[in-house]
Amino acid sequence: MSLATFCTSCAGRLVHGGRHPVCSHCGRTHHRDPKVGVGVVVLDQAGRLLLVRRGVRPGKGLWALPAGFVDAGEDPRAAAARETREETGLLVEVGAVLDVYALPSVRGSHGGASFFLAFEATSVGGTLTAGDDAVEVGFFDVDELPELAFPSTRDAADRMRRRGAETGQ
Repeated sequence: MSLATFCTSCAGRLVHGGRHPVCSHCGRTHHRDPKVGVGVVVLDQAGRLLLVRRGVRPGKGLWALPAGFVDAGEDPRAAAARETREETGLLVEVGAVLDVYALPSVRGSHGGASFFLAFEATSVGGTLTAGDDAVEVGFFDVDELPELAFPSTRDAADRMRRRGAETGQ
């Protein structure tokens, strides 16, 4: 994450060193707001997990849940459905929150999410096709996954595997 240099109120130089940068001219404290990412866990009728091969950093070339950022004023479930449609061509009904992941702030992480909300979702239409940030899309057996980009995707797959074992699927 790049650090701001100038105050958005008066254009004075920001002083970094404390928890938040402070303007050296007007004294305004600048709070860095977290970014919120959302994604979906979709299983097909055979219990396979929907994944996309990422065409962008972070994790370019690796596989992940269909996901993206929540826009200002957007409902997180609506954002998850939008991102899924953009990346996979599928229309989904977004359900319960599977988990919320607090992600560490990493310098140079290309502005990734601070929090990631993984939702359960069900495909209700559309045509499976890669789009937007995804270069490939497909369903994978949770016991035979390709190389994954993020721990949250691994965790979601592990949860689905355990849930399948509990229900006998």
